[in-house]
Amino acid sequence: MKTSIIGTAILLVIGSALASQAAQAQPLQGTHRKELSRHAISIPGYEEIQLRVDIDPGKTAPNHKHPGEEIIYVIEGTIEYGLEGKPPVTLTAGDVLFVPAGVVHSAKNVGRTNAAELGTYIVPIGKPLVELVK
Repeated sequence: MKTSIIGTAILLVIGSALASQAAQAQPLQGTHRKELSRHAISIPGYEEIQLRVDIDPGKTAPNHKHPGEEIIYVIEGTIEYGLEGKPPVTLTAGDVLFVPAGVVHSAKNVGRTNAAELGTYIVPIGKPLVELVK
């Protein structure tokens, strides 16, 4: 009986973790995210996560924030970024943008083709990567 309860609890924890990851995988309509890397780093309690984020033409990743820093490298296309308290900036392939922890921002594909970025995040382990902000 005890083994059965423990087994069920473990399955519930694993299921919750997988559901959480699935929810984080596509939180913004018109964006497509693929996790490329995730590792604990030398800062206790933190990890790096690297994602490729594709944004469909004319689509926007609406206002959101992350619990840690984000370094964005534009792979292709033209993306307009809006960071809270700053004027919008338009970046193209090869450009880089730093987004401090907790800063509300958005990204819009202002081109006619796919836009893609490589997002590298330094975040606390176990916190949701994306929080939508109204």
